[in-house]
Formats: sequence, structure tokens, C-alpha cells
Amino acid sequence: MTHTRRERCYLVTGATGFQGGAVARLLAGRGDTVRGLARQPGGAGAPGAPLVTPVAADLGNAEDLRKAFDGVTHAAVVMPLEYAADTVARYARNIADAARDAGVERIVYNTNTPLPDAVTGFAGFETRRAAEEILLGSGVPTVVIRPPVYLDNLFSPWNGPALVNDGVLAYPLPADQRVAWMSHQDLAAVVAAAFEAEHLVGRVLNVGGAEILTGPELADRFGRGLEREVTYVPLEVARFEEGLAQVVGSAAAAGVAGIYHHVAGGTAAHLLDPEPADVERELGVRLTPALEWISAQPWQTWATVAD
Repeated sequence: MTHTRRERCYLVTGATGFQGGAVARLLAGRGDTVRGLARQPGGAGAPGAPLVTPVAADLGNAEDLRKAFDGVTHAAVVMPLEYAADTVARYARNIADAARDAGVERIVYNTNTPLPDAVTGFAGFETRRAAEEILLGSGVPTVVIRPPVYLDNLFSPWNGPALVNDGVLAYPLPADQRVAWMSHQDLAAVVAAAFEAEHLVGRVLNVGGAEILTGPELADRFGRGLEREVTYVPLEVARFEEGLAQVVGSAAAAGVAGIYHHVAGGTAAHLLDPEPADVERELGVRLTPALEWISAQPWQTWATVAD
């Protein structure tokens, strides 16, 4: 009997967000069929952007997801800013069931955070750990990637003006914390590579960027890229959480900030520093050095914006 290989169709959850959006654009940009799933997906992108077919679905609605997954062969999954344990577990089960029923050939799940070996009291870790276990146990071939912190967090209204106008890099991590800062573009490349890497099925891979840097070392890269002196300032996590709550709400802010509270406790020295050479070898990708990424961003966007 001859088995016909199905034409690939990718489903990307969180496609209107920064991480899911980066994955969807990369896949569509190389000519793949891509469905971008979001609760409110909006349009398919700006004129001239790679075509991503928008799909409206609620991760909490099993029937929504069964329809969204119909005909899908590969799925890139990231959870939204939701940190209620029962809710996230339901999202993961709904995704697992819909993917299994659709005959999905590969899930790549981005936890959006590294996970400590031991269970913690922080929902930002534990909801993602629970979703990871559900997807790995779904019966669908699954690869889990755990990224550290994103460089793109710094090209934002919260960091851009201070960097460009004041030469201040403020972030809620200790100055001596070693971090393999990663770009969304590199994340997308890693996800795309994980779809092809048969040896990674069933595995959890800690991923990161091309360099492991302390805060002052990252500030040095910014200084060279912006051609001005830049100083690293460790931001108090409580202050970070307070500011974030004004944007995403207190519950989501607490979920995100819990990760930084854990690191600030001094027991996570190597949580954010996966070895770049291991990532490149396992996935066959080239990671982008921090200075190269910094130099490619339009920092003048923030030159006249008040901090």
C-alpha cells in the first residue's frame, strides 16, 4: 500500500503575540502554509507581509480547537499570559486532544521560560511545567524548548527611551546573573529547526542566544551598538511587577514577575545560561550575537520618546 505524505500545514498559537508572530512570519516567509491562531486574530498582516491565515479560537474551547486543527500537520505552541493552574492545564489538554485527533505529526512547545529542576511556588514556572507534561504525554511527537530572556524585551517603550536617551539599561535581574539573551528571530529559527530534528522528539531542550552575558556585559554591547556609554541598573522586581501590571493586569504581571523573584533569590545561578554551542549543534542553527542584533534595530524610534 502506498501512503501519501500530507502537505504540511502549520498551526501557530499566539500568532498575534511577539513570539508566536515571529514563528508564523518565519514559516510563512519560506512559503509554508501557516494558520495563525489567536482569540482575536485580526487581519493576516500588513501589506507585503508573508501570508498567515488567521484562525479565531479560544484555547479553553475544545470544539474551537478541533476545528482549528483540522488538516494541521505541525503545531507551534506557546501559552498566553495566563497563570491560573486549572486554566493552563485545560488549555494544554485541549491542544493535546485536538492535535492527536487531527493526526498532527509534531508539536513544538515553547515554555517561554526555563524551568528549575525542583518544583517552586511560582505559577510562572509551574503552569508551564504542567503544560509541558501534558503535551509530552499526549501521544503526539513533541519537542519542548525552554528559552531564557528575550533581547526584544529591551526594544520596547519601557527600555528603549532610557537606553537611547539616558544610556541606562534597567532590567529586573542581578548584575552578575549570567543570561543567554535570545532574540525572537532566533527563537523562531529554533522552533522551525525543532520541527525537523527527529532526534529531539520527546526531549526538553534549554535554548538561548549566542552569548552568555552579565548585565554590565550586555550594557557594553549596547554601548558599542548605540555608540554611547550605557550603564546596567538592576531593577527592583517589585517595581518591575508594578509597572507591568499597568499594561497586562496584576494576575499576569505576578505570573511573569515570579520568574524574576525566583532568580533574585540567588538560587538560580545557571537557570538562564544554556550553552550556545549545544543549541547550535543540536538544532543546526546560527544564533545571533547580541551586538549584531542591537545594531540591526531602529533605536532612533525611541530618541524623542519620554522614558
